Parts: sequence; C-alpha cells; structure tokens
Amino acid sequence: MKDYIEERAIDIANYIIENNATVRQTAKQFGISKSTVHKDVTDRLRQINPTLAKEARKVLDINKSERHIRGGLATREKYLHQHELGIQ
Repeated sequence: MKDYIEERAIDIANYIIENNATVRQTAKQFGISKSTVHKDVTDRLRQINPTLAKEARKVLDINKSERHIRGGLATREKYLHQHELGIQ
C-alpha cells in the first residue's frame, strides 16, 4: 500500500473519532467518495492500525444506528419550514 493512502486512512479515522463524523461528512471534508472513506476505515486501516480502526468503527456504527432518526428529524424540519412559509 502506498504511503499517502496509509496516511489518508489514519487521518480519516482521526477525523471521524475527533468530530464524531459520518461517512458522508468525512468524504466531503477530504474530497473523496463515501466508498473510499468506508474502504479506508474498514479494510486498509485494519492492516495499518487495528486499534484505531476499532475506535473509528465504533463511531461509524453509532452513526449508522442513529441515521434513521436524523433522517426523520430532517424531514420533520423540512415540512415545518414549508408550513411556516405557507408552502403546500
């Protein structure tokens, strides 16, 4: 594995842990795809630094378990905002 990929995987994991970030937020921050973030954290990082990989995985698992709640809240906010503006 190339050095820059290893460094990116470590940087991604640290960002996820420090910011409690989702895969989507991380991908946007680093300018890469969500699948690259996922591959870096789940596959590549496990070979480089298994302990860091486990910590990042915990954060991602929590985010995944809560995503349906965040989606529902976003939809609720959307319709409340439309109601306030008088949009049907």
